[in-house]
Amino acid sequence: MASPPPKQTMKERILETADKLFYLQGIRAIGVDTIAAEIGISKRTLYNHFPSKDALIEAYLQRRFVQPRASDKPPAEQILATFDSLERRFSAKDFRGCPFVNAVAELGPDDEDRTVRNIAVAFKESRRVWFRDLLRQLGVADAEALATQLTLLVDGSIAQDLVRDDPAMARAAKEAARVLLANAGVKVGGAAPADNKRTR
Repeated sequence: MASPPPKQTMKERILETADKLFYLQGIRAIGVDTIAAEIGISKRTLYNHFPSKDALIEAYLQRRFVQPRASDKPPAEQILATFDSLERRFSAKDFRGCPFVNAVAELGPDDEDRTVRNIAVAFKESRRVWFRDLLRQLGVADAEALATQLTLLVDGSIAQDLVRDDPAMARAAKEAARVLLANAGVKVGGAAPADNKRTR
């Protein structure tokens, strides 16, 4: 019999609740009072773990800063699988776009010390570097430029899905990525996946 999962600490509960509310409803729309009430704790208890809303926002974004999993699949397959993953995410009813772009757009001038922007830039650059390293394994001559183009396809498909409410935008981006890879001398194959409708 499997042992039960470890009980969450109060700090983990606060962060998980903040993550859900910030992402689904917006950072500006959600105050610490709402987060504390959702958990059933006082604001003082929340502030014992996160001294300010800014500290909680920073922790929320750091929690979202997840690196791609290591894989034994061929580099080109890993690159194209990124878009399959996006299509699955777009199909979820709770998809609200990129949390890093959302945070920068919401906080804008209020992000005076650029903490939020710096985390967002670091995340986007980490994904671009991941693409670049895979492209280097494939022997692509200008891996830096192509990695940037692939990153733009990712972000563009996210924006298009938000506007159109159409997960197929990820599939279109995947086909564009396939063309870019082929033009760079990378052998790619396989057909686009079957239609994937958004789960409601």
